[in-house]
Amino acid sequence: MPKPSASNQTAPNPYAEWFEQLRNEYGEQLGAMPLPDGLPEHLRGLIEQGDEEAIQFMVKLAWQLGAQVGYAAGSRQQGVQTPPKRASSVQA
Repeated sequence: MPKPSASNQTAPNPYAEWFEQLRNEYGEQLGAMPLPDGLPEHLRGLIEQGDEEAIQFMVKLAWQLGAQVGYAAGSRQQGVQTPPKRASSVQA
């Protein structure tokens, strides 16, 4: 089998590498963490339906919430005041 040339090799995806590293480091801990009732079934249904848009929305939402928590925690450590929270109808 011929070796792939440099022109048709895909560049490494830094996010895929990062997520794999996190999975190796924290996979056992997170695997034991239960998700809210109904969420695994809902996600499985989205995967079976091929609803990539809904799955990406869930990932974006989780990413955004994590970024906000990280920013707030970092700001508190540095003594920076965080902007006031906006009212939201989204509940976890």
